[in-house]
Amino acid sequence: MNATLLRAIGFALAGTAQAASIAWPWGGRPLWWLQLLSMVALVWLLDGLRLDKAPRSWRRGFGHGWIFATAWLCGNFWWLFISMHTYGGMAAPLAAVAVLALAAALGLYYAIACASWVAWGPVHWAWRVVCFAALWTLAELIRGYWFTGFPWGATGYAHVEGPLAMLAPWVGVYGIGAVAALVAAAMAQCVRADYRSGSSWVAPLSVVLVLCGLGAIGVSDVTERASKAPPPPLQMALLQGNIPQDEKFIPGGGVATALNWYGVQLRDASASLVVTPETALPLLPSQLPPGYLDAIASRYGTGAQAAIVGLPMGDRRGYTNTVLGFKAGQAAPYRYDKHHLVPFGEFVPGMFRWFTEMLNIPLGDFARGGLAQPSFEWQGQRIAPNICYEDLFGEEIGANFREEALAPTILLNVSNIAWFGDSIAIDEHLAISRMRALEFQRPMVRATNTGATVVIDHHGVVTQSLPRLTRGVLLATVEGRNGITPYAAWVSRFGLVPMWLMAMLVVAITVLPGVLRRRNS
Repeated sequence: MNATLLRAIGFALAGTAQAASIAWPWGGRPLWWLQLLSMVALVWLLDGLRLDKAPRSWRRGFGHGWIFATAWLCGNFWWLFISMHTYGGMAAPLAAVAVLALAAALGLYYAIACASWVAWGPVHWAWRVVCFAALWTLAELIRGYWFTGFPWGATGYAHVEGPLAMLAPWVGVYGIGAVAALVAAAMAQCVRADYRSGSSWVAPLSVVLVLCGLGAIGVSDVTERASKAPPPPLQMALLQGNIPQDEKFIPGGGVATALNWYGVQLRDASASLVVTPETALPLLPSQLPPGYLDAIASRYGTGAQAAIVGLPMGDRRGYTNTVLGFKAGQAAPYRYDKHHLVPFGEFVPGMFRWFTEMLNIPLGDFARGGLAQPSFEWQGQRIAPNICYEDLFGEEIGANFREEALAPTILLNVSNIAWFGDSIAIDEHLAISRMRALEFQRPMVRATNTGATVVIDHHGVVTQSLPRLTRGVLLATVEGRNGITPYAAWVSRFGLVPMWLMAMLVVAITVLPGVLRRRNS
């Protein structure tokens, strides 16, 4: 077996480890140390290409970086195969190719970053480390933005537990990913160091001490100087219907089951706030049994209880993925329309209708809701809903924090990821919600069809949960929070622009000299 093949296998294994670090397949926990080790292996292998000084080594850096990223991303969202094949009826080979093609396409960003680092990275090890972190961060930002963005499994999510978690309320998931890349690159350079020199131990020892220090500090409250005291705790009932996806839209099957079970729960609930999952009622209001929605509105139109219900809506703008809020004293139900739509699931990108026609899935071109829609106010709490994978975009949730007086006290995610079966997607989505709780230091409450239906506190810790793939009600007491984290303060005003500018500035400072050096050599 030649050296090139061995290297390719090494990159593929490192990428697979990176995928497993986001949610360990046997238990679902994020493993921060595995993420660092996988990236140490990536940088060490790339550095070997640089030191070989072979002609056009950047091509090998591109190819091997692409192998790493494709293996990583395939491992992160292989479960898309389930939605396309099991529920969409697409032939298994075509579904597998589709997942591989998506991973390979998104992996191009990281391949370009790796090729740039191999070709033009600085000579000095410290600048080389900073350069790698900036290039990696830029690739992560591009993946999260271009073509509506799909940053699922970004490296920072492996650190929702561990020493770097305390950085979340300051720099967010992309900032954590940047620091992780910096630490991993430094550790890889240490492995390359000449240990006959005593000074070579300074760098690795510093890395270890920094990680230990961050771990000892832990996640601390950075919103304690809120302008007012937090509201009293809220009693909530989170409904998990566990309607099988292959029955969900069948009139005599899952539709009837959903309407009956959610109707009974909404009628008999005693909690202050009752929440259903995304599209718990899988019909437009005009298609519901006569008086069904009116009965809910009447039930919660008086008294000290409220409800948030997920269903599709249709009006002059088109169809929307919506939650309605019912409470006493309002002229019309509260309404939140999903803002960040899923490509191929809720809208069809241009020139790809041929692909969606191969799927037996009820797809449509949904209308997009506005950014920073008002919260649902109830019993002193301001509850900000987000639907399905919207909680993947912290910068969009952050738009709700521009004014402290109107900022949410509780974040709410309603989802239906039954499309992906009993897969690691449930654990990965839970890690995403935990990161949002850390970034904004707000409890994140999740009501889902099949899991994970949980309550996450403002430190990102799951405090209560329902067993997945069961039908049940999670009764919970949720304590809302006031105040603004540093991350919420800057991301609400500038979005991710500061991250973009910093990454691009560092790349320009560290890569440009290498480009000029290559031209003059």
